[in-house]
Amino acid sequence: MSLDLSVLDLSPVPEGATSSEALQNTLDLARHADRLGYRRYWLAEHHNLVSVASSSPEVMISSVAAATERIRVGAGGIMLPNHAPLKVAETFRVLNALHPDRIDLGIGRAPGTDPRTAYALRRAPGESGTSAMADRFPEQLGELFAFAGDGFPEGHPLKGIAAVPEDVALPPVWLLGSSDYSAHAAAELGLGFAFAAHFSTMDPVAVMQAYRERFRPSERYGEPHAILAVSVLCAGTDAEARHLARSMELSMLKLRSGRPIKLPTPEAAAAYPYNVLEKEFVASYRQGQIVGSPETVSHKLNVLVRRTQADEVMVTSAIHSHEKRLASYGLLAEVFSLSAAASL
Repeated sequence: MSLDLSVLDLSPVPEGATSSEALQNTLDLARHADRLGYRRYWLAEHHNLVSVASSSPEVMISSVAAATERIRVGAGGIMLPNHAPLKVAETFRVLNALHPDRIDLGIGRAPGTDPRTAYALRRAPGESGTSAMADRFPEQLGELFAFAGDGFPEGHPLKGIAAVPEDVALPPVWLLGSSDYSAHAAAELGLGFAFAAHFSTMDPVAVMQAYRERFRPSERYGEPHAILAVSVLCAGTDAEARHLARSMELSMLKLRSGRPIKLPTPEAAAAYPYNVLEKEFVASYRQGQIVGSPETVSHKLNVLVRRTQADEVMVTSAIHSHEKRLASYGLLAEVFSLSAAASL
């Protein structure tokens, strides 16, 4: 089965490594993905987490685009509640001017962090937590598109303000989400939609179906286009892949319990003394991951794509060993017959 594959990179920080090394790993993986024929390379936005170094996707987009030749590079995503829409419009117009037809803008509603850190990122009167900022998301999104060319109505206080460079278009916009809220919003606005199946607890089939059924064509997208982001780990055998996946299992457990850690070695994760509730969490988390040999991963991904009708699959993979992480993406490219020429 032919399949467009892309990369979602959170720049995980392995135990024993520095954040600088994690960011250099991102550049190395991007070059690797570019050569292999992956279609997109998206950088995430997270804050106040020791486990990831991806706090500034717009900076990394510029670096990744400069280090690669062909692959599209984008934000997966810019968490709009943390930013002024004017600044986002200007930043991505500059990126699009520097790297024409290679930039994507993924927009998220969540802050990508805890409530106190979200407040520190973008303080505003009366906004002491994430709910108040999330409630302003439709307004912020409207502002972004107004600066991008839709314009403000007469009498609006921001009318006349230009997002420069004004003669450069905003890159293609995708709405990101882990719930049906974002699916409905993307459909009604006529935008591309990327569903975060790698950590969402919702059924991806239902969410993706809702997006397609509600989609309204727009000047930006004439038809629905859906990306499914999935956590995938591929190794030579099922046993090896399950062993390597232990790192992410423990890392996610610690993150969800409010005690984030750097990505542990699989040996350290295997030795961790899980209690009953923690074992239940890990067992549940495994259900949403695709882990195994090339044959196992290929079968599971193909089934998932058929069920969700995804147009593209975006793979995120956290493996302690950088070399094994590169190998995982290499095996995926091989089993799905990717090529740089075919993905142009």
